[in-house]
Amino acid sequence: MIKVYNKALDSSIKINRILGKIEGAKPGPTVVFFGGIHGNETSGVFALKDALAGVNGAYLKGTIYGISGNLNALKKHQRYIEEDLNRIWTKQNIEAIKNKASLNEDEKELLELLDLLNTILETNKPPFYFVDLHTTSSKTLPFITINDAIINRKFSEQFPVPIVLGIEEYLNGPLLSYINQLGYVSLGFESGQHDEFSAITNSIAFVYLTLVYSGVLKEEAVINFSKYHEQLKQQANHTNDIFEVVYLHKISKGERFKMLNGFESFEQIKKGTKLAESNSKEVLATISGNIFMPLYQKRGAEGFFIIKPIKPIFLKLSAALRRIKTDTLLAWLPGITWINKTEGILQVNLTTAKFLAKPLFHLLGYRNKQITSTHLRLNNRERVAKTKIYKKEPWY
Repeated sequence: MIKVYNKALDSSIKINRILGKIEGAKPGPTVVFFGGIHGNETSGVFALKDALAGVNGAYLKGTIYGISGNLNALKKHQRYIEEDLNRIWTKQNIEAIKNKASLNEDEKELLELLDLLNTILETNKPPFYFVDLHTTSSKTLPFITINDAIINRKFSEQFPVPIVLGIEEYLNGPLLSYINQLGYVSLGFESGQHDEFSAITNSIAFVYLTLVYSGVLKEEAVINFSKYHEQLKQQANHTNDIFEVVYLHKISKGERFKMLNGFESFEQIKKGTKLAESNSKEVLATISGNIFMPLYQKRGAEGFFIIKPIKPIFLKLSAALRRIKTDTLLAWLPGITWINKTEGILQVNLTTAKFLAKPLFHLLGYRNKQITSTHLRLNNRERVAKTKIYKKEPWY
């Protein structure tokens, strides 16, 4: 058991790895919440303790878990100890960690969480829903981040907050990307700035909405359901657009990066706006859009993102193209081959990629990363998504 402190409340609580487990009187979905994957983001932990304490198992259909993330980092109130726990969840990393003779503190946390995750999947019934609660160093509207699978989109669209797609193209190893590769609905919720009281109340509201939308609780079983819905709607300034990440300023090793004060997530910026300083040189916006998650803390490898709203017609088109598996045609083109067709992994040489616009790959559900000096690796979430287990859910 460890003690965790929250600045907004100026109070501490004692927690274990499992913050709570509630089994309903009837069978139903399994909903798993994570809080504190980053140790300086304690609002999710406090919100889960509060929200789960208010759930009556007699009205529950299914099972709920509340899980605390990086216990050692939470105890020290820092993002991580030696290595960012939310950047090492790749199959390659996990295998390497399992075979290491000596583990750092964050790697030990990963193996404990992985063992718990596997136990949950083995001992509970689908459909499964995974939610990771976070906060940001800058002021922000509450928002959802998802890997771009249709099951994630459809479930997330029930919430009255903006949704951001495509962040997996810029980050390596988030926990939710690993869970998404297993095929389950998984979403991140960023509730506000680290030390704001609203970051806790927004997370509480989101937890209750998730329980209703997943079918674990009926709406009438949540006394303040409409209040929670309205709260998030107001906190999000009635913004419920879907955005896409189009740019990331990645902080390189040894770079002296300092974000200029005053920027808030979703704030509109124009090309040429001075955003930060890097090694005493100006960092200007390379494109117009909305600034997203500007970094106002010492630890972190992402200086800022730029996002843009996606037109609804393109969202509908992408869903239609994915339903009929149009992406199968890609492998017929020169320079494109399957690495793993079952898992939806393609390899594309850069010469071919020049003639196929990035938005085309995005429409078909592919997100890319350059893996060599000559090739891109494209991953498609639709081919691994366990869509069948969600098709009968009301939200689908």
